[in-house]
Amino acid sequence: MAKKTVPFNHAGIGKLPINKPVIYKIETLGGKNNYTGVAQRGRAQERLQEHLPAGRHPIPGTKVRVEQVNTIAEAKKKEETIIAREQPKYNKLHK
Repeated sequence: MAKKTVPFNHAGIGKLPINKPVIYKIETLGGKNNYTGVAQRGRAQERLQEHLPAGRHPIPGTKVRVEQVNTIAEAKKKEETIIAREQPKYNKLHK
């Protein structure tokens, strides 16, 4: 499926596709995964804005890497795999 990396700010998030469910990684400048999450079709931009510094659930990062998938079930399965493998600092599922 389609993958895209953009700056983790309002302008970058605004360039993301919203027509399919996505898996996203909020990464540091060095490329370390700080947080992995999923967003339903049509909600990727809104969900990522919640993680910006002024959002409800802020996560530090400089870029966001997004991968589109066909279903939300597929996204959640990939999310679990990524969290188990990379153990992002701000995900609570790996603890």
